[in-house]
Amino acid sequence: MNNRFNETMKFQPPRDNIGSVKEIILTVFNALEEKGYDPVNQLIGYILSGDPTYITSHNNARSVICKIERDELLEELLKTYLKINK
Repeated sequence: MNNRFNETMKFQPPRDNIGSVKEIILTVFNALEEKGYDPVNQLIGYILSGDPTYITSHNNARSVICKIERDELLEELLKTYLKINK
C-alpha cells in the first residue's frame, strides 16, 4: 500500500503571475518617489487604511498593489526587516 495516503498534504493555492511581493513593493515605491511623494508615508497610509488612493496610479502602481493582500505586504516588510527567509 502507498504510504502517501497516510500523510497530510499541504495545499498551496495557485498565485497569479503578478511577480513577487518584493517586486510589487519596489515598483510602487519607485512610482511614488517619481511623483514626488514620500513612499514610506504613502505605503503606511495604504496599509493602515486599505484605501488605494494613497498609491499613485503612475506606472500602474495602484493596480499592481491591489493585486496583493495588505497582510502579504506587511508580512514581506516584516520578514525583510527581521531578515527572516521563509
